[in-house]
Amino acid sequence: MKFKMIKQWTLFLCCLIVQPVYAALPEFTQLVKEQNGIVVNISTKQKHKIEGNGKRFNIPGMPEEFKDFFKKFEDVPDHDYSAQSLGSGFLISADGYILTNFHVIKDAVEIIVRLTDRTEKIATVIGFDKKSDVALLKIPGEKYPFAKIGKPSELEVGEWVLAIGSPFGFDYSVTAGIVSAKGRSLPKENYVPFIQTDVAINPGNSGGPLFNLKGEVVGVNSQIYSRTGGFMGLSFSIPIDMAMDAVHQLKDKGRVSRGWLGVVIQDVTRELAESFSMSRAHGALVSRVLAGGPAEKAGFEVGDIIVEFNQKPVERSAMLPPIVGVTKVFSVVKVEIIRRGKPVTLSVRIDELPSDDNIKLSRTDSTKVLQHGRLGLVVSDLTKKQKSDLSVSSGVIINDVQEGAAKLAGITKGDVILMVDGKNLKDVAHFKVLVKSLKAGRSVAVLVHRKRGPSFVALKVPE
Repeated sequence: MKFKMIKQWTLFLCCLIVQPVYAALPEFTQLVKEQNGIVVNISTKQKHKIEGNGKRFNIPGMPEEFKDFFKKFEDVPDHDYSAQSLGSGFLISADGYILTNFHVIKDAVEIIVRLTDRTEKIATVIGFDKKSDVALLKIPGEKYPFAKIGKPSELEVGEWVLAIGSPFGFDYSVTAGIVSAKGRSLPKENYVPFIQTDVAINPGNSGGPLFNLKGEVVGVNSQIYSRTGGFMGLSFSIPIDMAMDAVHQLKDKGRVSRGWLGVVIQDVTRELAESFSMSRAHGALVSRVLAGGPAEKAGFEVGDIIVEFNQKPVERSAMLPPIVGVTKVFSVVKVEIIRRGKPVTLSVRIDELPSDDNIKLSRTDSTKVLQHGRLGLVVSDLTKKQKSDLSVSSGVIINDVQEGAAKLAGITKGDVILMVDGKNLKDVAHFKVLVKSLKAGRSVAVLVHRKRGPSFVALKVPE
């Protein structure tokens, strides 16, 4: 009897423990029923041109039996071939405006939108923005169901989210997961603070909506991280507020404009934080101030560390471009920086991001050489051409890197050193004096110029 009662109490306690777990699991069926109608399938037709080979085998005296063989290698004219692609999108207004990814409709000559009732419409491209990978389409008709727009800023890491799309052409597939991270920066995607999720996203999901449990769209499913081309647990969505800002601009003026500060930045590592006398690593380190840009006019300097922009904290360098990008063009904002270990506030007037702000760098050989054993470097003065190509007034170029502190810091042959420990380099002689004066055992920041642009490295001064 006693054993039976213990068993019953054990079962009762297990039920009490398990019940809250089941209660916490989300229910998606009603959400899907209510929101499925806003999702559309997008198929496109594209035309690509293949250039001919321009060859003709017409050799004088060639025997007839060889001419037939070589005919298949003769001049092939330019010709077109057709291609198709599939993606997703969703209605954002009752009069037929549709939001999707730019890469879904790129190079399309015809865009076909299929609704949940299998009705097909030919869509018109209203506009697109390559930098945020957003495109705005329009289909004829009225009284369409449309998305409720949520607030990505209110998303919490660990919160449940759901996606509807057409992966691999399987229309209206539903997948669910959680928010893995917010504000993710991806290579070559500087202006989008992506929402990272573990929702299964595959080719064909692109452009579809990401929902919260309220049925609100909080993101546009855009990219996956994969070595195989399929889902691997890392999916990225464009925050809906950023996408809708692009939509409003495309409607109003046919293009998207962004704020521009005019600096090249990098992360502050632990070693760099030490070299700048910071208590912890945070902020965006300015490695270059672009000539004529807003930052130069506001008094920014190389080596400044941006820790707050327009009252928004900047913990990592990847956080800064999206904040600057959504800042109203020509507005004046306050920027908090750390300069030589002290806090400084600057006022800067934001300009519009130029269409092409790439910096082209090139290097040639130099003449005057100095070998400095303390750091294991062989350096030489910059020529006039190198200074012109790099848009710098002074510095030294690395001809060789031997075993030593510089090599451990990641300095390589071809790097151009512009600054050491907060001091702009004049030439080889100045470099020799600066290196000699460095205190052994401490980390110093060294600004180097490379093909991809300037960046700071932390160098531990040897004994």
